Amino acid sequence: MRLFPILAISMSLSLTAAFTTLAHAEPAAKMAGGVLVNASGMTLYTFDKDAGGKSMCKGPCATLWPPAAAPADAKPEGELTIVTRDDGTKQWAFKGKPVYTYASDTKAGAITGDNFK
Repeated sequence: MRLFPILAISMSLSLTAAFTTLAHAEPAAKMAGGVLVNASGMTLYTFDKDAGGKSMCKGPCATLWPPAAAPADAKPEGELTIVTRDDGTKQWAFKGKPVYTYASDTKAGAITGDNFK
């Protein structure tokens, strides 16, 4: 996994409004130190093998890299989009690339998944 470089300039203040809080769904996101994080401050990552707006991270991969779940009624806004996983659940994406947290990031602001091999 690679930390997706995101410039604060490219994100609008409406980023927070793009996410809603529902059970099992990722809450609001925000910029922190030039990276996208969820409302808990956990870094959001992209997966190099994801292409064409489709998540390739399943099974053990999705256990290590939990998908950033979006509620079924979520709407895309700006650079934040939504992809549908093979199991039918919705996942947040940035510029069409699905985003994930990293199970080994144990505290807000951790980026231990950056350049993970």
